[in-house]
Amino acid sequence: MKVIFCDFDGTITESDNILAIMQHIQPPGWEDLLHRLVKKRSLSIRQAVGAMFRLIPASRQKEVVDFPIRNARIREGFGPFVEYCREQDIQLLVTSGGIDFFVYPLLEPFGIPRERIFCNASSFEGDRIEIIWPHSCDEYCQADCGMCKTSIIRGYNPEEYTRILIGDSITDFEGAKLVEKVFARSHLVDLCKKKGILTTVLKHLRKLSGI
Repeated sequence: MKVIFCDFDGTITESDNILAIMQHIQPPGWEDLLHRLVKKRSLSIRQAVGAMFRLIPASRQKEVVDFPIRNARIREGFGPFVEYCREQDIQLLVTSGGIDFFVYPLLEPFGIPRERIFCNASSFEGDRIEIIWPHSCDEYCQADCGMCKTSIIRGYNPEEYTRILIGDSITDFEGAKLVEKVFARSHLVDLCKKKGILTTVLKHLRKLSGI
């Protein structure tokens, strides 16, 4: 049986929604946190994303929630791709480092069961926005991912499943090392090439028919 692990931000959507939220809200200090994550590599994804959202007062909940839902664009061909997976009995899992308050609403029109959507959760109960991590790293991953894609992939035995990853960035790279087939776009293409990981370059999700 085939199982697909599909990234959300920058793959299903055309851009990164967490970055878009931060650029819109502009909480003081968020750019330094991003720099420490991307350039210095002194923060893990969990540390950086959690800290960025803690910069935002929970009183701005409506603005933070509404912005990505209004502005995110779903990549061309995603709807037909979801339907193709249903027709071919391919198990499609969305493995997202994004947050529940935008991932679930944006995917709702496509009828993907929530138990097949893996993302981070959120709380607006305190003074600041808190991110909750229901899918943290297993004993084999020390990267402090937050939403650990490799932990989910390891739950699918390669003797029983053909595992396929679709992604675009460094958050998908460790998973690309584990699976049998990779469809990549953007930074993930270069990362895989440097490590000799065979990939198919992804331009449109509709191109995946016949996967």
